[in-house]
Amino acid sequence: MDPTMTPTVVDFPLRGVWMAPNTPAKQIPSHGTDALGQRYAYDFVGVDPQVSGRRFYRSNPLRYLLFGVPLEDCYGWGQPIFSATAGTVVHAVDGWPERNPVHPLRDLAIMLKNGWTFDAKGATDLRPLTGNAVIVESSDGYAVYAHAQKGSVRVAVGDRVVPGQLLAHVGHSGNSTAPHLHFHLMDREDARVAQGIPCCFRAYEVLQEGVWHPVQNGIPGPAEIIRKL
Repeated sequence: MDPTMTPTVVDFPLRGVWMAPNTPAKQIPSHGTDALGQRYAYDFVGVDPQVSGRRFYRSNPLRYLLFGVPLEDCYGWGQPIFSATAGTVVHAVDGWPERNPVHPLRDLAIMLKNGWTFDAKGATDLRPLTGNAVIVESSDGYAVYAHAQKGSVRVAVGDRVVPGQLLAHVGHSGNSTAPHLHFHLMDREDARVAQGIPCCFRAYEVLQEGVWHPVQNGIPGPAEIIRKL
């Protein structure tokens, strides 16, 4: 994280066990770009800490590579997403399709195509990237929750929300290679011109040598297994 900036502290937006393969603890920009206000963005993928290789799916790796895996076989898919802040919903989009099954080659090809061809500043429809998404305006910035499950968004523009309130469920919509939550803070509602705001999470636990240890105001690392009860 940029040592000249103090991260904003927010609640962890998920429950259960997760990893953050893309995180500002790994690199900045965390997704390789400052576009769409995601300089300090996180991706959270559901995992089972008892499964070797920290896979996001229950099937065996060969089946995943050859045929893909159904969404319902992914640990994180359908898990609830909670508001990390208090604030007002300024963007709530649902109805964008999910790809089922999850297939590595197809989903990677779509991601690369979007990365090469999508005009983030000129686009009027960001759903090919964000999928189903919610943005909450708070006193600390605009919190973005992207790639939600189709039909799962539970809030509407103008709703007031509190920390811990259900917003949607984790999905595989938009520019997604696996069911996950993309989360970041930015300084304005229009992601096309927004700048990212660094944030950390008020409380969660990290698994170390088989023991869960509490973390306060932490930034999850890319190799860490974390949970929030």
